[in-house]
Amino acid sequence: MRKGLLAALAIAVSVAVVPACATKGFVREEVGTVNTKVDTLGGTVEQTQQRVGQNEGRIGAVDQKAEAAGKAAADARGAAAGAMTAAEKAQAAAGAVGGRVDAVVAASRRLVYEVTLSEDAGNFRFGAVELPDEAKAEIDAVVSKLKADPQNVYFEIEGHTDNVGSNDLNERLGMERADSVKRYLYEQHQIPLHKMNVISFGEEKPVSPNNTRDGRAQNRRVVIRVLS
Repeated sequence: MRKGLLAALAIAVSVAVVPACATKGFVREEVGTVNTKVDTLGGTVEQTQQRVGQNEGRIGAVDQKAEAAGKAAADARGAAAGAMTAAEKAQAAAGAVGGRVDAVVAASRRLVYEVTLSEDAGNFRFGAVELPDEAKAEIDAVVSKLKADPQNVYFEIEGHTDNVGSNDLNERLGMERADSVKRYLYEQHQIPLHKMNVISFGEEKPVSPNNTRDGRAQNRRVVIRVLS
């Protein structure tokens, strides 16, 4: 009886121990799997951190290049602005010098001939800018005299109008009349363009009162001055 009780007790202990051993093994296996996953995850995190660090380095390098490019662009804009300012000053200085030279040259010239082409002489009519045949004949006569007595001459051509119409219209009309004379001298007599200067006074310099028909006809004119 006693032997049978001990045998039963031994079997009971064995049954109790076996599941306990099995449970500890399972736990150890699961813990090992988790540790492996943790190690793997740790390696992945480390690699990610390394890549982030590399990307931050690249971003920093790009930022530096962008900053350098921006500074270079700003310097280029500053240099361009400086060059433009210098060019404007040089142009202004050249213009001032040129104006003084022109004034000196004009003051040193001597009047050789002066011809007035006006409507009362059968030339420019009201509102017209075309060069009439009578005016061409007078210009031809002046040029013939110059060819007979060659000189280093310069032409000043003034356009004038009466006071009918606006100031702007008359200034433009006077310039067109002066230009028509300049074109004829260039095309018909090959007078160099740099030897001629045109200007319009519009209605500013009348030679006769504009309150009469004859007076207005005299004011519609082109004055040609030949200077040596």
